[in-house]
Amino acid sequence: MTAATDAERQNLAPGDNELRLDRAFHAPLALVWRMWESRDHMIRWWGPEIFTCVELDWELTPGRPWRAMMASRQYNHKISRMGGVICEVETHKRIVFSFAWAADTGFDMDTVITVTFAEKNGVTVQSFHQTPFSSVAARDSHVGGWNSLINKQQLYAENLAIAEGASQ
Repeated sequence: MTAATDAERQNLAPGDNELRLDRAFHAPLALVWRMWESRDHMIRWWGPEIFTCVELDWELTPGRPWRAMMASRQYNHKISRMGGVICEVETHKRIVFSFAWAADTGFDMDTVITVTFAEKNGVTVQSFHQTPFSSVAARDSHVGGWNSLINKQQLYAENLAIAEGASQ
């Protein structure tokens, strides 16, 4: 992927430089929050379905850097590295962090991700927002990966909710 020029970035229509994904989890808010708060939980679901997170340095402390590495035999034996900084944390409500691929990936963007949470009747809605992207193609290249990651997170959270409910 090549870096977009300033002119290309300025020609994006409103909304074209952002990605939004909402997902309803059949799990309580406290448990879904724990998926982000606990590195030991997060490492189990971080990355698309054909990837395994093999390294994760993550702590929800504003100003603290984070980094991750994931690997996939199915994706050309690929190793992907990413990282950023935790920007804001509002317990059970919102997490804001920067996201950037390692320099050797060819991706040209540093973005900000905001994840918000709301619960109603035991169902937690997690809203994911990432911006800015340098082009529509750059944004669209992330849709499948983030949806796949959230699929893993949802399965893990909902199964854990069942297990925790059964043990009570």
